[in-house]
Amino acid sequence: MGRMFGTDGVRGVANQDVTAELALGLSVAAARVLVEAGEVSADHERPVAVVGRDPRASGEFLGAATVAGLASAGVDVYDAGVLPTPAIAYLTATMNADLGAMLSASHNAMPDNGIKFFSRGGHKLPDALEDAIEAHLHEEYERPTGASVGRVHSYAEGGEKYIGHLLGALPHRLEGLKIVVDCAHGAASVVGPEVFRRAGADVVVIGATPDGLNINDGYGSTHLEKLQEAVVANRADFGVAFDGDADRCLAVDGTGEVVDGDQIMAILALDLKERGVLAEDTLVATVMSNLGMIKAMEREGITVKQTGVGDRYVLGEMRRGSYSLGGEQSGHVIALDHGTTGDGVLTGLLLAARVASSGRSLAQLGAVMQRMPQKLINVKGVDKSAVDSHEGVQAAVRAAESDLAGAGRVLLRKSGTEPVVRVMVEADTAERAHSVASHLADVVKRELSID
Repeated sequence: MGRMFGTDGVRGVANQDVTAELALGLSVAAARVLVEAGEVSADHERPVAVVGRDPRASGEFLGAATVAGLASAGVDVYDAGVLPTPAIAYLTATMNADLGAMLSASHNAMPDNGIKFFSRGGHKLPDALEDAIEAHLHEEYERPTGASVGRVHSYAEGGEKYIGHLLGALPHRLEGLKIVVDCAHGAASVVGPEVFRRAGADVVVIGATPDGLNINDGYGSTHLEKLQEAVVANRADFGVAFDGDADRCLAVDGTGEVVDGDQIMAILALDLKERGVLAEDTLVATVMSNLGMIKAMEREGITVKQTGVGDRYVLGEMRRGSYSLGGEQSGHVIALDHGTTGDGVLTGLLLAARVASSGRSLAQLGAVMQRMPQKLINVKGVDKSAVDSHEGVQAAVRAAESDLAGAGRVLLRKSGTEPVVRVMVEADTAERAHSVASHLADVVKRELSID
């Protein structure tokens, strides 16, 4: 069996791969590992955890199992209910909790769910701690009894505290802007629109009526068509879209054109640089970021450091170099001065503040970079673990790179959250990128098929 934890926690089909029994077991193991990793705060009688979830129906029973597991391991649990992932990270840090837990499958479809943990300070876990949790799963231990078992508290005020934190990070008010906010029927359906209103914007809300079954269904950062239509129909200045757990944000300008994560990072990096607060004049991105963004940043005197895919790897590089801004093309953006993880609502606010303070449209700001044509194909039904070692696949990659002759690049990688191989090709024309990517996808499907 492979490693249980992927790039963003444990994830799979709820009640099949991710069961109540697994959530309970992981929570017990996480409590033991993370509490032992640091001394219990003098602020608390017992270890403390903050738990939240997105509005998936399965989150109700998985959340209950997680709370039960933590309390049975002697941890006092503050159940914050439905809130974005970055809200749980923030509350874990501000409460000086020993750990946090979030039930979500992020941008995945409704049948999936997952669980991710935060250590003290609200940080995602390094591989070593995740491996330790997996090693302790279902292990016998001396269970607390009597007054030593954990207590469970409702923490409804967590949402209001998170909103206050976001408003405190806002560098410029949003009066005069009309913004469409698409919440993906997800975890930001309440706090997302509310914080934009309090920041002064005229807000049009879509995708904010979660019923437990409709998360990410036709709305949000993976389905931007509804946002594009709403921005144009409402003559809005622009729109922002979150994913199911609101740790990512993409945007649509006033003409209906998509503004992706690379453009958002470029806009925010230039804003921070102009204000003299872009640490080391450096932006941290992943190997998936568009070459056009990297060239634009070099032109503006900003260094781009690239990491593997996954916002925790971006965060690791940011913490090592004390950098202030990083993220992914997918819309995970980390503003380290204000949070410990990707925060879609914060990203949208900072983007809106840049539009408001500059007096320029989002389309004008996004034009700082010209995207090189890029084609991404997700290949399903293959042995993703073999993509880096299969000689036939690697020979095809080398041939494609030779064919591009420096006019583009090729990247094949296994997804850390889904059973697919991602084939990404950049080239000087869209036709060439599509042709090369399609050929490589066919090779991967043929050589690595598990059907």
